[in-house]
Amino acid sequence: MILKLLQEHLQTIRIHAESTYPEECCGIILGKEANSGKTVVEIMPTENAWHTQAAEFSEDDISYNERGRYAIAPQVMLQAQKEARDRQLIIIGIYHSHPDNPAIPSEFDRLYAWPEYSYIIVSVQNGKAGDLNCWCLDDNHQFQEEAIDTGK
Repeated sequence: MILKLLQEHLQTIRIHAESTYPEECCGIILGKEANSGKTVVEIMPTENAWHTQAAEFSEDDISYNERGRYAIAPQVMLQAQKEARDRQLIIIGIYHSHPDNPAIPSEFDRLYAWPEYSYIIVSVQNGKAGDLNCWCLDDNHQFQEEAIDTGK
């Protein structure tokens, strides 16, 4: 599958990631899905609610602070779903940053990922957004890199 988006969408993600450094940022990706791939219509930056949502995860996960974890509050996801539906869109993915780490999924990312979503990860090194990659889960719940098409 290919994720189609504009440079302005990538810029929104990068700016959000830099603004929350050294903590992880996160957000929702709205768009449309077709046989040819997923098309991004809007990037919705959200608050990293890890500190308020951590009780839903295991003790091993909680021991890691919000610098290396993210969560989107359930009520924010629900509101995004409603807004998307009203606009004939769907949630097609989630994005988040990896402060001072590569733009590859962690084991935590894999364990809590949903199969139908695309996951954009942006590496932020010393406060500056760098590599950005997209991932999706395969049938074995393992991440595979997903192509990004910016129309260039």
